[in-house]
Amino acid sequence: AVHVTDYTNASRTMLFNIHEKKWDDELLQLFHIPKSMLPEVKPSSCIYGETTDLFDAPIRIAGAAGDQQAALFGQCCFQKGDVKNTYGTGAFILMHTGHQPVSSKNGLLATIAASTSNHVEYALEGSVFVAGAVIQWLRDEMRMIKNAPQSEEYAQQAPEGSDEVYLVPAFTGLGAPWWNPHARGMVVGLTRGCKKEQFIRAALESIAYQSYDVIHAMQEDTGIQLGSLLVDGGASANDFLLQFQSDLAKMDVVRPGCIESTALGAAVLAGLAVGFWKDKEEISRIRKPGRAFHPQMQEADRTRLLKGWRRAVRCALFYAQETEEETGTSLSQKSVGAEASQAASPSAKEDA
Repeated sequence: AVHVTDYTNASRTMLFNIHEKKWDDELLQLFHIPKSMLPEVKPSSCIYGETTDLFDAPIRIAGAAGDQQAALFGQCCFQKGDVKNTYGTGAFILMHTGHQPVSSKNGLLATIAASTSNHVEYALEGSVFVAGAVIQWLRDEMRMIKNAPQSEEYAQQAPEGSDEVYLVPAFTGLGAPWWNPHARGMVVGLTRGCKKEQFIRAALESIAYQSYDVIHAMQEDTGIQLGSLLVDGGASANDFLLQFQSDLAKMDVVRPGCIESTALGAAVLAGLAVGFWKDKEEISRIRKPGRAFHPQMQEADRTRLLKGWRRAVRCALFYAQETEEETGTSLSQKSVGAEASQAASPSAKEDA
């Protein structure tokens, strides 16, 4: 039997020193965990062993990675500054940062990226709690749509001025870059004339706004001005969402031919390990192109929309402040107030 894992999964245990690439003795002692219980740690693209009794012939077990690191690899984000966003139930944005970890000052996580050798590569990560889940909410709880594709149809039908309605889907708090568990959902800008189409559009736009906040934080942390955003996941099938994301971020948004990048990344890591593919350059050459969305929005409109979004986020954060004062929970009034002020010019909070 083989007891082994890869660097990306080891880093998720909070017991692995991502700088020294080994289990952290101090943390193991703190949590009373014997090192003998933990697996050997190897690269993501590696032959770990082979099956014995399951099949007629041994089959090599090769390739392992955390889901978001696998998606980053599946999108061929091999160079420093490459960034992808997986629009699933939540949204998970990862930027490749090369061979050195970036210590975020804006509420992002330094993590290990999937690699093909013992030379560890790193990434910055920001997680949005509610992305595709807001579409599910529209369908299952609000009963405004019958299926996910209808959200795009209704959003396209929204009348002029619909972009003045904002939905902050903080159903379970706000994730990166705000990290506030007490924030709750807000709808801002409603008038008597608001229709279902405007509400649905605001829900889709909220996915792009939250993703933009993370992308902005990444650019602040790294000083890298991104040229394009690679996207995948179920909600990336929504053209309205991707065009709006491109407009907000002022960059091309590229959807590949295969949007199941996590599964593709796992397969590619295994294929490289067993020699099915030669190297990452070959993988990049055979990657199927998809559709690119280019920025079309005027800068004045973009500035106005982001100002409105920041105002809506401030509402959610001040609600969190009131909740904390009433319940005496852990976040301080100073920290929540600072977050709310920061929403006027966001560059995210320090990761706790």
